[in-house]
Amino acid sequence: MEKDKSDKTVKDLVWLLYETALLTSGFSLEDPTSFASRIHRMVKLGLSITDDEPSLDTNDVPDLEGDVEDAGEMEKVD
Repeated sequence: MEKDKSDKTVKDLVWLLYETALLTSGFSLEDPTSFASRIHRMVKLGLSITDDEPSLDTNDVPDLEGDVEDAGEMEKVD
């Protein structure tokens, strides 16, 4: 913080600490989506994930094993 007062990471960390304290004390958050966004940014920072990396494409997911026509039926038990 001493080097760059506009560092978003430090601000996110301080807000996360404050909002976590509110939640553990039994209060609710006014904007839970911003809390979730901060958590996502901190996880991405911790995992060294940048925004320019490609996201998971759903076409790369392999097909499920088994018969497709039996997918809706429950397993029969003797």
